[in-house]
Amino acid sequence: MAGERVGVVFVSHSELIARGLVDLARQMAPNAVLVAAGGTDDGRIGTSFDKVSEGIAEADAGAGVVVLCDLGSAILTAETALDFLDDEVRERVRIVDAPLVEGGVAAAVSAETGDPLDAVVAAARSAAGVAGEPDGSAGSSAPESQDAPPAEDDTGDLRRRVTLVNPSGLHARPAADLVKLASTFPQRLTVNGVDAKSLLAIMALGLTKGAEVEIATDDPSGADAVRAVAELAASGFGEA
Repeated sequence: MAGERVGVVFVSHSELIARGLVDLARQMAPNAVLVAAGGTDDGRIGTSFDKVSEGIAEADAGAGVVVLCDLGSAILTAETALDFLDDEVRERVRIVDAPLVEGGVAAAVSAETGDPLDAVVAAARSAAGVAGEPDGSAGSSAPESQDAPPAEDDTGDLRRRVTLVNPSGLHARPAADLVKLASTFPQRLTVNGVDAKSLLAIMALGLTKGAEVEIATDDPSGADAVRAVAELAASGFGEA
């Protein structure tokens, strides 16, 4: 069904941690379905089969569910919950081995953009370097590419440089806005050499106010995408 998004469930031994992670991820993915399943049924530290089962049901809109857990027994609880799901539902639920905070935020932003289940799983795993970035540069500073895209061709600019003007630079929310915009284009884009569609790769650059950002593509049809992302960066993301 159109408009369905992958849901994300945060399973933690602490109810406060799970709820806090949902609050954090929602700052960058306000429309994604994010569910906290933390603590025991009576509010103690631990995990709850019922909370996890209900969380999966709440997050499932038909496009799939990604489940992230904090400690080993949380994974066991989630696996047990999966065993009790109908076969059809179980096929679209994935327990992902990834850092709960970074992986959860990356998954939430991917879900926000409407990515399919496998892409959301890959986004979560990228937090641990399990799913390498297409250019092999996740979590690195801007390496020089041996296949650097041309500055321009007959279709227009394929590379633009922008100076960040918003006070906090590419912190979490602006980085998420950039990733969401880049993800609306089919072309591959880079920001200072890293994948523009990877939230964690963008944030790992540590770009602050005054930093120069280069948005580029090697796709001749990508001029509009480069222009749109460059204009967003130049605007200050509504913060300047």
